[in-house]
Amino acid sequence: MALRFIGTTSDEGDCPTLYEIEGTDEILVQGDREADPGHLARLRDVKPTETFVRVPRSLLVRYAPRNQAPELRPFSAISHLFREFRHTAWRLETRRGYASDRRGPKWTRWQAGEDISAGTSEWLENVAEQTAAGKRFERVRLVDEPATEGQRFLLACAPANVAAGEDIRNLTRAQAARLRLPDDDFWLFDSTTVARFAFDEDDVTLGVYVTEDPAEVLTACQTRDAAWHHAVPTREFTHGVASTV
Repeated sequence: MALRFIGTTSDEGDCPTLYEIEGTDEILVQGDREADPGHLARLRDVKPTETFVRVPRSLLVRYAPRNQAPELRPFSAISHLFREFRHTAWRLETRRGYASDRRGPKWTRWQAGEDISAGTSEWLENVAEQTAAGKRFERVRLVDEPATEGQRFLLACAPANVAAGEDIRNLTRAQAARLRLPDDDFWLFDSTTVARFAFDEDDVTLGVYVTEDPAEVLTACQTRDAAWHHAVPTREFTHGVASTV
């Protein structure tokens, strides 16, 4: 089963860290192994398979989930949120490609060399409607160096989203690693609701995990603030990667 990074109180990339074991209600804790003989002697009911690690209280206070793990739901279960959110819909895109992009008509046109920087769709119409009402649609997309085919496609079609009202920014994967951003692909609505995507090995969306758990929301908000601060608007970033794609 896959591990999902939840959070860490380490600034240098070492332990302690919390992970979720996806598909279960279990949390994996990374920390320094307890070696004090006096402490080990006082532990109760120890099984041969068990070990013990030390973590700061602040790690558990800040990141330990307080509710049961959410169930996987179809993406359609959150479609209403893109109309009903009150202030901000924010997205982090971390994958190197998306099956939904490759299956769409724009992909074929782009592969044929057509300009896909303009156009309309139901999504763009809703973006225009919501942003006209004073709401914000924002995204940060991670881009490899050099950019993958899927990432080049998103850079090519981003101007249409920006024209409709989305603020799309980009961050290199190396920068994201330095910032210790999680690998999660998610939407964050109004800083209160997180919809985290699940994908298979072929980049197909399996569904979303929707939660308002305070620890999950805090992690998403911290991720958003760090990524947004360093990310570059699409128009500027496109020129910056032109020589690498």
